[in-house]
Amino acid sequence: MNTYAIAIHGGAGTILKSTMTPEKEAAYTQALQDAINAGETVLKKGGTSFDAVELAIISLENNPLFNAGKGAVFTNTGKHEMDASIMSGKDLRGGAVAGVSNIKNPISLSRAVMEQSEHVFLAGSGAMDFAKKVNARFENDDYFFVQMRYEQFQMALKSDTMILDHTEDNFETGEKKFGTVGAVALDVHGDLAAGTSTGGMTNKKYGRVGDSPMLGAGTYANNNTCAISCTGHGEFFIRSVVAYDISCLMEYKGLSLKEACDVVVMDKLVKIGGEGGLIAMDKQGNIELPFNSEGMYRASKKQNEEIFIGIYK
Repeated sequence: MNTYAIAIHGGAGTILKSTMTPEKEAAYTQALQDAINAGETVLKKGGTSFDAVELAIISLENNPLFNAGKGAVFTNTGKHEMDASIMSGKDLRGGAVAGVSNIKNPISLSRAVMEQSEHVFLAGSGAMDFAKKVNARFENDDYFFVQMRYEQFQMALKSDTMILDHTEDNFETGEKKFGTVGAVALDVHGDLAAGTSTGGMTNKKYGRVGDSPMLGAGTYANNNTCAISCTGHGEFFIRSVVAYDISCLMEYKGLSLKEACDVVVMDKLVKIGGEGGLIAMDKQGNIELPFNSEGMYRASKKQNEEIFIGIYK
């Protein structure tokens, strides 16, 4: 029997201790702890990494602190459009959705795409039709209304800019945060899985989609190499095919997980101006949580070890 492990993230960006109140820090710490616990409960019982990833992400989607599910940011039209994906390292199967609204847990809808359709990626109105068919859990607009997100939206409208969660220029906390959430896990059967969920950018237009629902860009899992979930400025992560690039460096160049993560996050992304980070795990249960921003909400737990929770550099 393998040992199990799980890691999660709740976004990366300009997250500074100087701008964080003790209450807010405690709330984020508790939220990360709750998500790790949700996933570990599955792994402890010999359950699958796939189930663990889904449940950890559901915990984060249900928490208004993060830009996913309940805490999803407002689009230019005052709506919420959410993206998510999930992938199994055992058989390279995956499911993804983009531009869905009023779905309580987009990560679960992604799983349904994988398990109950012959497709990998559904978007927009078609994804919504599919959600109704599989009895996905819907919530009304009020459920997704978070005052802080609404204030961000009003500022973005005034300046006609897209805000990457919190921006330094026009949010009083001085934070710029990519609040995407994600999880990676290894189960006792030796199988890896990864998942990512996001509300995208505040004031986004034209049905913009980032890296989160794209297998290979924001999410990837392969038992032969690693499981990855990314958070950051999605356009750069798409252009760099970040998640798959790390897997390729391991598979074709024989790099370790740490070496591959360092090359991609600290060198390749930085060179093109891509800010953010990711969580990564290999088949031995090694965990890497690299980021090139000021901070990243992150947590990890290995079997028989203490939980690690981090926010700042």
